[in-house]
Amino acid sequence: MQRERGFTLVELLVVFAIMALLIGVMPVMYERMQEASQYRNTVRTMLSLLRTARYDAQTQGRETRFFVDLNQHLYGLDDANGTAYPDTLQISATVAATDLSSAGQAAIRFLPSGGSTGGSIDIQRPHGGGTRLRVDWLTGRIVQEPLQP
Repeated sequence: MQRERGFTLVELLVVFAIMALLIGVMPVMYERMQEASQYRNTVRTMLSLLRTARYDAQTQGRETRFFVDLNQHLYGLDDANGTAYPDTLQISATVAATDLSSAGQAAIRFLPSGGSTGGSIDIQRPHGGGTRLRVDWLTGRIVQEPLQP
């Protein structure tokens, strides 16, 4: 007696069930992956701009200002247009009173001598955790620290 090759109905149903489960989970996984990518991009870009501001102040011999506009969801250097950050991120700033405007714009100024006005920028993810970018007022050194959820 020769047995026919093929799949049983049970095997096909199991495969279809697994495919349906994967298709149902993919949008959630994609959304989280996109959020994580936006978070990492924002942290990297802000850190890079802070370092650029410090470098420019020292090499060009002029004060350079990094700003975060908390109302319009923008950040950048004074001499350039701001970069938008995602609405899903919660950003807060701790800066000197003279560098905080009533319009919601906070700034950290880097001085030609190597110092700065100091401060920190907290970038929090929607699901908890995040990063603090801290600028030392005396040395202008920029440090990235994790925030606990």
